[in-house]
Amino acid sequence: METSLQLYSYWRSSAAYRVRIGLNLKQLAYTITPVHLVRDGGQQHQSDYAALNPQELVPTLRHGALVLTQSLAILEYVDEVWPQPALLPADAAGRARVRALAQLVACDIHPLNNLRVMKFFDGTWHVPQSEREDWTLHWMRAGFAALEKMLVGSPHTGRFCHGDGPTLADCCLLPQLYNARRFALDLAPYPTLTRIEQACLALPAFDRARPENQADAA
Repeated sequence: METSLQLYSYWRSSAAYRVRIGLNLKQLAYTITPVHLVRDGGQQHQSDYAALNPQELVPTLRHGALVLTQSLAILEYVDEVWPQPALLPADAAGRARVRALAQLVACDIHPLNNLRVMKFFDGTWHVPQSEREDWTLHWMRAGFAALEKMLVGSPHTGRFCHGDGPTLADCCLLPQLYNARRFALDLAPYPTLTRIEQACLALPAFDRARPENQADAA
């Protein structure tokens, strides 16, 4: 099978960060094509990239001739094509739990604080920055509080979100904690999240994926 992997990424994108973690955990070789989400009016809106990804978002993963979009779909594809180490548990109940944790972050927290939402608030509705930040912090707190309860209340939580190896859930958690710090969110109420974060960052796969370690970091 063709193994050439090209990731269209932006160093600070949470969704691209998730995919970088997953590819690193799989120890897959890949090249990064930077797509700057702010420069030149947003390079994701340029015609050549829009033809590749009609949503004009990152990440996009090219695997040979195949073009994949949406970070969770990309990660599940990668997990199916390269099964080891697994990003999802072997049992159906475990997979459902990990997907629920991942989707809580990727579908319920992240979309409410990403760049295009903030730009719309600013450029279209002219919402003051303090109110935009209140919006962001409110939804982060709500999501993290629920996630903390789900992790504390489950016997399946281990060193990581599910057991003692990183999964899809951890790939989603780390970038959102990075975002939370950018917005100066107090993380003290979420000790389980920060404990898991430290376990993740001790692994080279997570450390290499960090935004500040990307070639396009500015």
